[in-house]
Amino acid sequence: MTEKKATDQEMRAKLTPAQYEVTQCSATEPPFRNEFWNHHEPGIYVDVVSGEPLFASTDKFDSGTGWPSFVQPLEKENVTELSDTSHGMRRVEVRSAHADSHLGHVFPDGPGPNGLRYCINSAALRFIPAAKLEEAGYGKYKVLFEKATPKR
Repeated sequence: MTEKKATDQEMRAKLTPAQYEVTQCSATEPPFRNEFWNHHEPGIYVDVVSGEPLFASTDKFDSGTGWPSFVQPLEKENVTELSDTSHGMRRVEVRSAHADSHLGHVFPDGPGPNGLRYCINSAALRFIPAAKLEEAGYGKYKVLFEKATPKR
């Protein structure tokens, strides 16, 4: 990617105050009072800043924490994981690879074979419904939501 990062002024104009605080200042939104914590529609979640694909509803689960939680990223190369020792604890921060947006944290207490829980702030995400993937430029992910045809 050769795009230059937007200026702070451009970011403030593009994002809501909550989106700016979360993605640019590493803030955390309140649990149970955010857009996607209890969202169940099929589709994908992309970085609110860059649009890079991050997570799919097929990997989303109810962690009981009040934030959207996923067992894995949709595209592993679109997320980076960094050590975070803020708040007097050791955590692993999750950021988008291209826009460097703060997304949330990953914890080793999730379900599934990898045992991970990607706990992500809704304010860092934009949701693309499965029915609109093609028109939004994410057509390659439609296959995740197509029903398998039964064999005869």
